[in-house]
Amino acid sequence: MISSRLSKLSESLRTSGLEALALNAGPSLVYLTGLHFHLSERPVVALFTTDHEPVIILPELEMLKVSGMPVKAFPYGENPADWDGFFQQAVTFLKLDRKRIGVEPRQMRLLEFRHIKFGAPKADFPDASGVVSNLRVRKDADEVAAMRKAVKVAQSALEASIPLIQVGMTEKELASELVVQLLRGGSQSEMPFAPIVSGGPNSANPHASPSDRKIQPGDLLVVDWGAAVDGYISDLTRTFAVGQVEAEYRKIHQIVLEANEAGRAAGKPGTPCAAVDKASREVIEKAGYGVYFTHRTGHGIGMEGHEEPYMRSDNMELLEPGMAYTVEPGIYLPERNGVRIEDNVVITGTEAECLSDMPRELRVVGS
Repeated sequence: MISSRLSKLSESLRTSGLEALALNAGPSLVYLTGLHFHLSERPVVALFTTDHEPVIILPELEMLKVSGMPVKAFPYGENPADWDGFFQQAVTFLKLDRKRIGVEPRQMRLLEFRHIKFGAPKADFPDASGVVSNLRVRKDADEVAAMRKAVKVAQSALEASIPLIQVGMTEKELASELVVQLLRGGSQSEMPFAPIVSGGPNSANPHASPSDRKIQPGDLLVVDWGAAVDGYISDLTRTFAVGQVEAEYRKIHQIVLEANEAGRAAGKPGTPCAAVDKASREVIEKAGYGVYFTHRTGHGIGMEGHEEPYMRSDNMELLEPGMAYTVEPGIYLPERNGVRIEDNVVITGTEAECLSDMPRELRVVGS
């Protein structure tokens, strides 16, 4: 699998006019090599070209990770004053100065970039995000299977947490219980993101962080959470009612539910990503709440929580089999309450298959 991915990368580099790709620790490096490194004060960079095995600059203490692998390693010691020299050796070995070395701006840190730049002061460093995303955007059967497991783990974890919800417990307390259930259910410890648990006015903030606010009767309670399994993630959201809630809150939940259904139904091979956004957005706009739907309808998922493709109104990229993404419309009434319902789907040969099936209706909790 790794060999196939590297072959595809070489072809992509040729067609894009790049002589090399430089990646630091992160999902793309894992995708192309299977190597896991933490971002730390010790830089790790892999250099990929069209005519040579990968070259990697890494700390000596990490050498066991590349033992037996078809890579050329340049290990360095603990003195940061020496590191530029090792990067220079690696770049010189590949003759990359004055060449076009692609990078991922969203991932590459200034720390690693400065070392590469020292080794290749006259090189050009264009944005290679498209080269990498084109490789990762179409998931194979094994990748989809891992995401399917991640969805199952996440759904089971929230179902196990729901009976624990009580009026008076804080958002942080519920988030903590959910994390325990995710780990107990089989999620990797490095989750795609920290769960969002937000009630009442906080639920009107799409990316709220769990706070010390206590869950209260009449709240809408938004839970946005996910699991990671075999390096692939799930990203789901459900909204609950804490006891009896106002009629308008039940109304906007129903509107968001219908928008979610419309967005999931809109995805098909050959359909623009924008059509998914339009399908969900039209439902909310026709109901008179368009101004309260403040974000795109969805984003790609895979090894990262946010990746290509993006379900937004101006994205005319066509959906293809293997593309996986979220459908997550919402309505957010400032200083009152908010609703979001999010599912994970993958494009098959004929449709958008929904990987998540946890009930979406407004369930009453904490009473």
